[in-house]
Amino acid sequence: MRSAKLSRKTVLLSSVAAAFAVVGGGVVVAEATSEREDAPEGDEPVEATTTQDPVGELLASMSLEDKVGQLFMVYVHGERADTDDPDAVAANRERLGADNGAAFVAAYRPGGVIYFDWANGLRDPAQIAALSNGLQAASTVPLLIATDQEYGSVVRIGEPATQFPGAMPLGATRDLAAAEEAARIAGAELRAMGLNQNFAPDADVNVDPANPVIGVRSFGSDPALVADFAAAQVRGYQAGGVAVSAKHFPGHGDTGTDSHVGLPVITHTAEEWERIDAPPFRAAIEAGADMVMSAHLQFPALDDSLAPATLSRPILTGLLRERLGFTGVVVTDALDMQGVRTEYGDDRVPVLALLAGADLLLMPPDFPLAYEAVLDAVASGELTEARIDESVRRILALKHSRGIVDAPEADEGAAAEAVGSDANLAAAADIAERSVTLLANDGTLPFAAGSVLVTGWGENTTRRLAEALAAQGLAAEALVTGDAPDAGAIAAAKAAAAGRDLVVVATRDVRAGSAQAALVAALLEGPAPVVAAAVGTPYDAAHLGAVHASLASYSYAAPSLAALAKVITGAVAPTGTLPVDVPAAGGGVLYALGHGLGY
Repeated sequence: MRSAKLSRKTVLLSSVAAAFAVVGGGVVVAEATSEREDAPEGDEPVEATTTQDPVGELLASMSLEDKVGQLFMVYVHGERADTDDPDAVAANRERLGADNGAAFVAAYRPGGVIYFDWANGLRDPAQIAALSNGLQAASTVPLLIATDQEYGSVVRIGEPATQFPGAMPLGATRDLAAAEEAARIAGAELRAMGLNQNFAPDADVNVDPANPVIGVRSFGSDPALVADFAAAQVRGYQAGGVAVSAKHFPGHGDTGTDSHVGLPVITHTAEEWERIDAPPFRAAIEAGADMVMSAHLQFPALDDSLAPATLSRPILTGLLRERLGFTGVVVTDALDMQGVRTEYGDDRVPVLALLAGADLLLMPPDFPLAYEAVLDAVASGELTEARIDESVRRILALKHSRGIVDAPEADEGAAAEAVGSDANLAAAADIAERSVTLLANDGTLPFAAGSVLVTGWGENTTRRLAEALAAQGLAAEALVTGDAPDAGAIAAAKAAAAGRDLVVVATRDVRAGSAQAALVAALLEGPAPVVAAAVGTPYDAAHLGAVHASLASYSYAAPSLAALAKVITGAVAPTGTLPVDVPAAGGGVLYALGHGLGY
């Protein structure tokens, strides 16, 4: 780290708050006085002056090092900003070059921090709010504090935060107002805990049933449906008080490779991109999305150099900026993912991303290396300071427009009351109940009385579903077999099903030849009717044979499992309709988009 950086902790910008202070509708800017280490005692405050460009004032007062810091968003370890936990300190030193979040923020002034449960604990609203406040207190320039709270399969903050079912279940409701309200509630809960940025909604169109990384994170396979829901959620999150990021540009919905572990290739033509992938991003941009996140994938029809989209100027600047007219912040997907590291070193990726048109660099695997690489690129002339200024201005403008500068801190005492309220939980339950889709039924459902075995994927899933069925008056018992049951587990499940009146099998990510399919086949040999409940994508139905009834909840969140139980028992009638086509195992379509049975 450059030695000049640490020595500037309190000298830089006490004027930051003044530069953004809004008084009576006018922006007030004041010079720094008493906050400076070298300010003589007894100085009178300098009179404030008015400016119409607080972002420009702040930008002009920043050093190059401060501006480069703003280009990065990282994660820090520790449940507190000033943690002294030895494991957290060691992890922070290794990745960030600082002991804890507060020390890192004070030294480097990053643009933001992203939260993960495994790094920050995230155990309750008060703790999260205190962590947020501690980080903000250490930063001269208010931070973006973000997370990936997509809900459904991607959740960083669990209960007591309200757990919405996720994107694909929302698509199954066909209710745009519900999608907007879910996002508003979610945004308000995040803001109550001091978060002001959410990396959502997912704007990918999931047209590949085998997609290993998107699936239920997408609203569906129809571009128009995804576009409408993405725009609704942009409006909702912003109404709840958080900035949003549509992702993953130019579209990650048709790939068989996970960009966390490899470099996917999208084979769509330019015309197919325009028809399939582009509409949701256009809609999100028109709705006012604050950020668009790039994808680590090759898209030869859009850039024949085969550079990953994150490092592609034709895609980020030519397509996103110039063609779609996006003027907000372009954020990279995480730079520690393998998809962007396959061809380039960790010192080159940040520089190439900025040259391509990115503004905010997310989670470099070695922050000091990345930070120095950008500074060195400016020193060598590969990057100009004017180019750095463009990105920093966008980042600062976002912080101003979303009220992050005016009110960066959370009310720690009020956080618990604002998160997971009865009204919010009721809203999540309502969405879950209206999303459950009945794909097939020979008359077995509804099942109102009797003994039930709940088996299949997921220890918590089977247990919670059995408890939910018991709450509906059934005698229900859970037996976990997992995602790849062996012969012993299958035999145990078959034995446990003996004498039951119904068997419910929870499935997730079933493929041809899957052991989960073998479990279902074995259970179908018994006398009890078998109900298959897909708690991930509904594509499982193509591989499970002639079950007596087939359901899709698209989610294993608690509200979705409670909704499944109510639909199974008839307490709630199924009203969800498929937001995707479910292909048949041998070709063609088994269940078409829009399919859904009732009672």
